[in-house]
Amino acid sequence: MRADDLILFTQVVDLGSFTRVAEQNNLTNSVVSKRIGKLEDELGIQLLYRTTRKLSLTEAGETLYQGAKNVKLATEAVQEAVLDLGQSMTGHIKMSVPTISGDLVLADAVAEFCSMHPGLTVDMSLNNRFVDLIEDGYDLVVRTGHLEDSTLIARHLIDSQWVVCASPKYIAQHGRPLLPQDLLEHNCLLYAYQATGAADWQFKDGDRHYILRISGNFSTDTAGALRKAALGGYGVAYVPRCLVYHDIQKGDLVDLLPDQVGKRLGIYAVYPYSRHPLKKVTKLIEHIKHRYSQIGDYF
Repeated sequence: MRADDLILFTQVVDLGSFTRVAEQNNLTNSVVSKRIGKLEDELGIQLLYRTTRKLSLTEAGETLYQGAKNVKLATEAVQEAVLDLGQSMTGHIKMSVPTISGDLVLADAVAEFCSMHPGLTVDMSLNNRFVDLIEDGYDLVVRTGHLEDSTLIARHLIDSQWVVCASPKYIAQHGRPLLPQDLLEHNCLLYAYQATGAADWQFKDGDRHYILRISGNFSTDTAGALRKAALGGYGVAYVPRCLVYHDIQKGDLVDLLPDQVGKRLGIYAVYPYSRHPLKKVTKLIEHIKHRYSQIGDYF
């Protein structure tokens, strides 16, 4: 016996009409009749007395009806529980974010979101590797760059402009580059996290974008380490502006080529495709987007 046939049987008994059941389920009378007949054949016993005026239960039908009602109630309870889960602000979210965004705004934003929804817990991993959402079981990741997997959904959060910067100490010792080509004569600090290659720096001349291959004696895959090396006066760094925004404002670093850097990447909230995305995930994304907008000047 199939559960949906048992549920259909309870509907026939409750409504007392094949026609009304057919209308409720968008079926034909003959389909409803055949499914009830099939149920009787499988059990080898008559369940309903059929007359032109009404339907009534046999003794076997009454016994089956009592059990089938439990199946229907259990199914409805499961459906309601699943719907509640999808719409609730409780449970758990596993997410991954880049280290810069995590340190700058997301750690505080996500912790604030949890405090707003006491029944919710979030596990936020800070790393720069491109995790596999499905394989690694993530509900949400924040990514910088282009989305290649069409099975995922991406919501734009903000754009991140990159800058070329150095400390006043470095400029005093080695001079200030006025053009991108001048960087070929400077020690350039390499950020190994870049997808395009740590030594490939993107610039623009009007509408034309081009890559300049630079060189240097220090390379790291950690943005914080690159920032400290630049602050120490050890070279020129090419980093997201949000990483060094306060340093530039305070004068500890100088934005060297503000109108010539061509790298500008989108920051996206990415989650697995679903016809019915979880409310807690979409609400968290809205909260994160709002927090990014509050510090838009950083980017």
